[in-house]
Amino acid sequence: MSNNFSTSDQLIQDLRKATVDLHRVNPWMGFFRFSGIGLVVIGLLTLAWLTQNAFIFLGLVLAAGAVYALWLICTHDAVHHTLTGWVPFENLASRLISWPLLWPYGLYAELHRLHHGWNGLNLCDPERVQWTYQEYQSVNPLLQWYVRRQWIVDIFVLGGIGMIVKTVMGALRFQSVTPSIRFQLFLDAAGILLVQGAFLTVAMLHHAVFKYLICWFILERIIGVVIQTRDHLEHYALWGRFGGHQITQLYACRNLKTSPVIGWLMGGLNYHAVHHTFPGIPFNHLPEAFQRIQAVLRRHHLPLMKLDGGYFQEFRRLSQQPSLIGESDLTNLTGRHQMIPVG
Repeated sequence: MSNNFSTSDQLIQDLRKATVDLHRVNPWMGFFRFSGIGLVVIGLLTLAWLTQNAFIFLGLVLAAGAVYALWLICTHDAVHHTLTGWVPFENLASRLISWPLLWPYGLYAELHRLHHGWNGLNLCDPERVQWTYQEYQSVNPLLQWYVRRQWIVDIFVLGGIGMIVKTVMGALRFQSVTPSIRFQLFLDAAGILLVQGAFLTVAMLHHAVFKYLICWFILERIIGVVIQTRDHLEHYALWGRFGGHQITQLYACRNLKTSPVIGWLMGGLNYHAVHHTFPGIPFNHLPEAFQRIQAVLRRHHLPLMKLDGGYFQEFRRLSQQPSLIGESDLTNLTGRHQMIPVG
């Protein structure tokens, strides 16, 4: 990676000029995506609860979990108000679909804004998943074992609960940085207690508490796999400063090849570097923005953004190649990472 960004001001101006018309949100497209995915989730869960066959119940809940993960990804767009642009709707709808899973949407929204400001630049980034070399060396052998197997543990063991705990801990850590976190903590806690209390009351009235807990557990496991995988793929092994904030985002985030349908369902987050560079661009314009940004980088004779393999390919590659953030990633523009010996 070249560290010559002497033309960064002009580069940023050209990037903004190339994408200026892509920031307009089409509210109905976002509403269609949100409501369409939501109807599938509700339909699958309704069928699951109507059936008397345990195997069909489990199969339908498993399917609902996979689709519910896509529904929750819509809340990411809502944080940036690029889903529909209807801010009250986005805030309310995101909470209503998050609280049944104990997911604190308000806390996530506050921390996610910090993440966008600190990614690649500040190790305090609340969404950083990769450890530094110094952190690895300073912990006990058990935690070092965890770091070498972080992908498997985070995705398949900690799952959704792990994401919830990490978010709450991050909120407690940064509440002095962002005072509004305290209000969001109260709002999420009250909302989760209210929603869970209502669901458990209905389950008790129908003598189905165990069935409800099984349903919730399956949803948490499946959604946790999807969300944790996405969380790791977006930034792992890419940490580093590449000039100013906006230029850093071009190279400190991962773009992935996938089909247009999967990209649409994932909210365009396969173009994660584009999203981080211009978080105001809605999901349906991110593929076009990727092409325009690449053209600008060519004109400035700068390295193009990478377009890595698909979700499964990159999961397999990165999970088998654990790496640490080395000193060079904190002080210069090489973008290289120190590898952890496995075994």
